[in-house]
Amino acid sequence: MRRTVRGIPAVHGIPAPHPGRRSRAALGTLTAAGTLLALLLPTGQAGAAPRPGHHSATAQTTLGAFWTADRMRAAAPLDLATPTKRSAPAAVPRSAPLKVAPTLPGLPKAGPLLPGSLPQAGGPWTGGGAVVKTTGRVFFTYQGRNASCSGDAVTSGNKSTVITAGHCVKLQGAWHTNWVFVPGYHDGQAPYGKWPAAKTLATPQWTASEEINYDVGAAVVAPLDGKKLTDVVGGQGLSFNSGYNKAMYAFGFPAAAPYDGSKLIYCSGNTIKDPLFSNDHGLSCNMTGGSSGGPWFTSFDEKTGTGLQTSVNSFGYQFLPNTMFGPYFGDDAKNLYDKAQTS
Repeated sequence: MRRTVRGIPAVHGIPAPHPGRRSRAALGTLTAAGTLLALLLPTGQAGAAPRPGHHSATAQTTLGAFWTADRMRAAAPLDLATPTKRSAPAAVPRSAPLKVAPTLPGLPKAGPLLPGSLPQAGGPWTGGGAVVKTTGRVFFTYQGRNASCSGDAVTSGNKSTVITAGHCVKLQGAWHTNWVFVPGYHDGQAPYGKWPAAKTLATPQWTASEEINYDVGAAVVAPLDGKKLTDVVGGQGLSFNSGYNKAMYAFGFPAAAPYDGSKLIYCSGNTIKDPLFSNDHGLSCNMTGGSSGGPWFTSFDEKTGTGLQTSVNSFGYQFLPNTMFGPYFGDDAKNLYDKAQTS
């Protein structure tokens, strides 16, 4: 399939890398699984989405009502365009490795994994555990159309931080609106609620020029029914500056064929460093548009479904099928996390 950043076909809807995969076809840079704009359906407007660094006054009930089961099912997956040349980003200091432990209010019972199922190039997650609650779909309006990505609730000082891809909060110079996080999403259902973003952010490099090596975004979600996000679903841990060539698990909700966004999909295996046009991690994975922003974990425990997030699904090359790429979590990603958790 044509891949693009995972989210909208090719920018998760944009051609090229898939959430990992993107391509710049539709709308100039978007395509299917990469053809986001072309595939997105026009919709009515709800409350305005939050702006970066700006707290939104949008009523939770407004966005909760706007994102009906049918509207969530119909949201087009958003993907990034595939990079075509190696960029030369400004050097960002990489400090000593830093790990943040998971915080879990209660673990769902873990289910059985088939013996010999790892590594996995793409398939439904049947293991249960915390990951089925902390990982969710992200829905938003992009250039007047409804789209989707994936995201993950993480340990944070404000108990309200979601990590996703940069293009899942801002793309082609515009910040997305009507942004909500739906943890534990399943076929139109929101078992743990729909959490509207009060604030969305991205790394400085993504915010300024949408630099592919820094495709990391975050959202601070508002309390829901008087409760904070990680008090309800828990929060995964994080790992920054942890190096390359690691055993990792990637999760997401791909919505472009052959997937439909109805269930949590995962890939696992040993990563490589992108030898082509980015400084990203690479992983054998067939997830498609809509998976963009889904978490990559090191030190993942299959029994509990917990790990340390160290990347997100970002893009894929059209000429290199079944391989996903995700940004390196260095000091830039750590600074974004710190800014989000203290907002």
